[in-house]
Parts: sequence; C-alpha cells; structure tokens
Amino acid sequence: MGLLSDILQEPWGIELKTKTLFACQKCGYQSAKWLGKCPDCGSWNTLEEELQLKSGLQSGFSAKDTPAVPISQVGGEAEMRLPTGISEFDRVLGGGLVAGSLVLIGGDPGIGKSTLLLQATDHLAKSAGSVLYVSAEESARQIKLRGARMGVNAESLYILAETALEKILVQTQRLQPKALVVDSIQTVFTSALESAPGSVSQVRETAGRLMMMAKGSGIPVFLVGHVTKDGAIAGPRVLEHLVDTVLYFEGDSGAIRSEYRAVKNRFGPTNEIGVFEMKEGGLCEVKNPSELFLSERPLGVSGSVVVAALEGSRPLLVELQALVTASSLGVPRRTTIGVDHQRLSLLVAVLEKKVGLTLTGQDIFMNVAGGVKLNEPAADLGMVTAVASSHLDKPVEPHTLLLGEVGLAGEVRGITQPEIRVKEAAKLGFCRCILPAGNLKQVKAKGMELIGVTSVEETLRLVF
Repeated sequence: MGLLSDILQEPWGIELKTKTLFACQKCGYQSAKWLGKCPDCGSWNTLEEELQLKSGLQSGFSAKDTPAVPISQVGGEAEMRLPTGISEFDRVLGGGLVAGSLVLIGGDPGIGKSTLLLQATDHLAKSAGSVLYVSAEESARQIKLRGARMGVNAESLYILAETALEKILVQTQRLQPKALVVDSIQTVFTSALESAPGSVSQVRETAGRLMMMAKGSGIPVFLVGHVTKDGAIAGPRVLEHLVDTVLYFEGDSGAIRSEYRAVKNRFGPTNEIGVFEMKEGGLCEVKNPSELFLSERPLGVSGSVVVAALEGSRPLLVELQALVTASSLGVPRRTTIGVDHQRLSLLVAVLEKKVGLTLTGQDIFMNVAGGVKLNEPAADLGMVTAVASSHLDKPVEPHTLLLGEVGLAGEVRGITQPEIRVKEAAKLGFCRCILPAGNLKQVKAKGMELIGVTSVEETLRLVF
C-alpha cells in the first residue's frame, strides 16, 4: 500500500510545474497557441486553453529506481482470474477479472453499461468481498432504486457519489475493495489541475493516477467512458492506450438485444463478444446467440441465406437478407447494413462477369438480421448466393449453410476453423453445408452433408 499512500499525498513530494497550452478536446493534440483547426484530426474550434501539470510522476509508476532484470528471471506465473458471476461478461474479459487490471467500457447513453456493472459488482460483492461503486453522475439513492429493480442487494457493495479523484482514492485506501468502478471517467476531476472535468488534461491525469493505483495495489478498476457521436470513446486516444482492456457495448439504446465486444485485451483474445437481452430485471445473458438470431427467420423466401461467422472463439449463425429490385435512378443503389459496402460491390461485379447475371440496372440491398456486423470473408459465398436468390426469385433450401471466401476470378477459397462452424450448424438442425473444397478434409460432422465447391458458378448450380 505504499504506492497508494504516495499517490494520495499532495503534491506527491515532487516539485510541480505548470504551463498553459491549447489542447484539442477530440484527439488530445497540444499547441502553444490557439488554432482554429486541429492539425492532427482536422476538427474545427476544438482547441481549448488548459493548465498543464508537469511532474516526475508522469514518467513511471514510482520515483524509485527499478533495475532491469533478465527475462528468464521475471516471474511467469499465470494471472489469477476473478469471476464476475456473469459468464458472457467473463468471456469478453478473457475468462474473468485480472488483479490490477484497468478496464474501459464504452457505449451509447442508455445502452446498459451501468446496469451490467451494477449486476456484476453485486455478484462480485457476494462471492469475493467488498466492492466500491463510484458514481459521478447519479446519487446513491438513484443507484439504490435502480438496483432494487434488478435485485441488487449485496451487503458488501458500497456506493459512493463523488467526483473528486482525491476523495475517491481516500475511500479506496480505507475500504480496500476487491474491485473499483468509476462511472464515468469524464466526470471525475483532480484538484491538481484547473481545467474543467472532461477536458483532455483532466481525463488523462485522472485515468493515469487510477492506473497507478490499480497496478500498485492490485485492485482491478472499471472505467465507464462516454462516446462521441461517431461512436468512439470521448477524450484523448491515450485513454485507450493506458488501459488493459477496452470493451464496447454495441446496439441501440432502445434495442432488446445488445452485444459486448472486446477491441483490446492484454489478458485475453480480442473480438470476443457477449450477447445480452434487456429485460425488466436488467440485462440477461443469451446462452445460445445463434438460436436467437435465427428464431424469426422466414422459410422458403428468396434472398435469405444462413452463414456462420466467427466472433473470437465463438461461431455465430446469422441470416443474410438480400433484396434486388429494378432501379428508377440513373445510378443504382448499393445499400448494406452489417457488411462492408465495398465488399458487396466487389461480389456483385463477380456475379456479373463470371456468372452472367445482369445486375447493372438493379438496386441491391443487403442486411444482416439481428444487428450483427460481419467483417470476415467467410460470409462472401452467402452474400453472392443471397443476391442471386433474390434476383432469380428462387429460395435457398432452409437447412443449408454456406461458407467460403470469393475471389475476383469467381473461385471459392478456404476459410479458417470450418469445423467449429459446421458443428454449431449441426446443433441447430442444419443438414447440408456448402463450403470450399479445400476445407473438406478438415471437417467431420455426423448427420451433416458436406459439399465442396471450387467456384461461384458451381455453387449456384447446386443451390438452384
């Protein structure tokens, strides 16, 4: 606890120096004079005057000299994981909460960030010990009323309505919690700086001191971050570089279903997702997302195809929907939701050139049902089949799964980890899978007919 005590001292026993700079409130760029346009991110009128703090503390975790040691003498023990009690949340974190880790959680307002953290801290308080939940935006009474609706009643869950960083650190040292939640980092400020809460310098300084506390004491810290209108976490990019894990809550605030996605994780894989459903009692885990995504799929309808996407280590079966209709515009539309717009244009060109479909004067709309975003080429074969199905008005057999990457020559290329995708489809009753011929040797699935293809033209002959 020596390090935490040092952090609480003002001014940390180090001579402080201040100077005035102009900082961009969007990207953190600093200038000695005011500029109308930020040279770094190109934003207009975002540079504001701030009082900067300079101290030796910013150069490391402590002022003491730490000698370098050979890598062979560095302790290599596996990190201990603390389960949060919510398996979908643990999956995104990489198996649980690591001691001393700093986790940044972002998402649109009202999407469920505070709700999930309140549920997770309730489980942690009941299983591990005291947990401190710091709310800089709501009163303790508001949190109590919201928690009562969700059944949050752990005696070891402590609520603190505070915005001053120094007071938060004092309470943390006094309580010694198993985990700390700060909701949100943009509303917390330190008295060592004169700039307003939420400014670049305040966010950088408060996050840095919380990181030093977490690493020195071993207390894991959750930071809730506001997002901009572009969907990125507000504040300087250094905030995301400081933390160990960055999680994004995806989905609309009014949507029934939401997804947690890890975009950075020093203690586990990235691109893992956890799926939750918003109900009256809070966020509930979705144990089988594939079944949920396909629950309302229409059968025997043209333009509907099922593909298996890989999100981290989890295969997800999702429905691709395509609509091809005659265009009344001079330039036909190519509209996509959940897939890359440029990828669709490329695949449409392959259908025209290599298969002979006439799509020049057609509007083409592509949608991934359920709000899932696909960013891997394994869905290419499903996309071209869905477009061809809608154009020819011929439905695809409902229990057929399509997997494969499509090249510019119309060839179907192999994909990664085909076996776990096929096994997931077999669990949901799919009986036929069309996949690249190069992947046939890697896949064994009972009760599943596996058909290898080498080109888009061959695939369409088999399907239709």
